[in-house]
Amino acid sequence: MEDNKTDRSSKYQSTKTLHINSMYENWFLDYASYVILERAVPEVTDGLKPVQRRILHSMHELDDGRYNKVANIIGNTMKYHPHGDASIGDAIVQIGQKDLLIDTQGNWGNILTGDGAAAPRYIEARLTPFAKEVVFNNKTTEWVPSYDGRNKEPVTLPIKFPLLLAQGARGIAVGLASKIMPHNFNELIDASIAYLKKEEFELYPDFPTGGLADFSKYNDGKAGSRIRLRARISKLDSKTLVITEIPFETTTDNIIESIVKANNNGKIKIKKIDDNTASKVEIIIQLAAGVSPDKTIDGLYAFTDCEMSIAPNTCVIHNNKPAILGVSEILKLSTDNTVELLYREQLIKKSELLEQILYASLERIFIENRIYRKIEECKTWESVLKTIDDGLEPYKPQFYRVITTEDIIKL
Repeated sequence: MEDNKTDRSSKYQSTKTLHINSMYENWFLDYASYVILERAVPEVTDGLKPVQRRILHSMHELDDGRYNKVANIIGNTMKYHPHGDASIGDAIVQIGQKDLLIDTQGNWGNILTGDGAAAPRYIEARLTPFAKEVVFNNKTTEWVPSYDGRNKEPVTLPIKFPLLLAQGARGIAVGLASKIMPHNFNELIDASIAYLKKEEFELYPDFPTGGLADFSKYNDGKAGSRIRLRARISKLDSKTLVITEIPFETTTDNIIESIVKANNNGKIKIKKIDDNTASKVEIIIQLAAGVSPDKTIDGLYAFTDCEMSIAPNTCVIHNNKPAILGVSEILKLSTDNTVELLYREQLIKKSELLEQILYASLERIFIENRIYRKIEECKTWESVLKTIDDGLEPYKPQFYRVITTEDIIKL
């Protein structure tokens, strides 16, 4: 018995101690890089996170002009996105609520009230004509294998529009976060044109919920900037106020809850509050007797969510690493990328047209000069190719490239 204990003791004593500090450090860096590059932060060239890019690619793959059930889109997207159906479903609803790339049908929720969308099996979607025009072009897309190697997915989509600034983005990664505000569609176009003309331009956010904003500390959307937002409140009469627009990133439910709380704490005095919000915001506030509507408006801004502050942070993936860029720089990069994509598309179209002209000319020469008759007596495939090649010899200088064996075989 003693001998067995001695053997075990010597065995443990001879075991080497492994220090795993560096191992954990490497693992954490790998994890942080993955979350930053593959999940939370949008790519500056197309303005999309990987899940959004995969959704749009999947919808383009399924597109036949008709609506598809969102459940079907989610299922098809799972070929490319290995993180489950819930993340895909949430992302497609967020894109659909922005009303730019996805044509929706059914109950997709309400960004004003905070109501969620119906289940994916009940709602439908298809790409908008705008998305089909500016988002996709297989000929200018760089492809990589999907996570299981069975399919190909785009590295980035060839989007010819500053989509990131139009839709905005929000994501929390490891050690950094991204919060980019949405901007007005027409103002983005005007700013892009001004940049191409080498003119000065300014860009400020434009919020789908409306409201009032103070951009004096905006600082081009970089880290450290701040925006003050206010609801739009007006007087219906001496005893009634109405809220018709609310700050971005809040809801009518949050507004009402904060007003009730302020009233209970004695900060303001109201008699009744009604929420008539549907497609537009309408919160009716009945004031208590003898209360000044002007003072109540001041109180609403001071003590409720009728006034809020947002800190933008334009963190994006640029050159395959995170970078803090200003809104103006993002627009310039997007515009330059659009010009490059249009140039590449024209080069591809020119090449295709030249090929069409070449083959049409080859066919005309082949028939008009009756070269086909010279191959009737040829007994081998090689002699057929040589006879045709010899017959085309006088005409070769007029073609824009060298005539290859593949051209002759096709002819």
